Amino acid sequence: VGVSEGAKLNTDGGFVTKDQEVDEFGHVKLGGIGDHVAKVIENRMGVETRSVTLGHLQRGGTPSAFDRVLGTRLGVHAGHLALNKDFGKMVAMRGTQIVAVELKDAVDKMRELEDSFFDEAAEFLK
Repeated sequence: VGVSEGAKLNTDGGFVTKDQEVDEFGHVKLGGIGDHVAKVIENRMGVETRSVTLGHLQRGGTPSAFDRVLGTRLGVHAGHLALNKDFGKMVAMRGTQIVAVELKDAVDKMRELEDSFFDEAAEFLK
């Protein structure tokens, strides 16, 4: 599950904030929605849940045009699933198409990466 730090809650329409600190322009510093969503999932589903806040390393630098369009395409399709109450699915890219995949099918077996994947990734760490 991904959420934006500026996401609004349905309860009162307010923003989730870590605290009420403001920046130099007087805007409330946003944050904490990930922790909130993790707690809601944990309480409703009864499974241990963790929130991860991506740092600069995970964000990977400047996105390419493909990255930007792909993120938008995935978000649009995920939004359509939610609006249509088509739950229990995730969006994925197959070839050049964005498709809905049943969650049970996405996690039905362990998918292992070939060693060559790690060798290629290691090239970026040199």
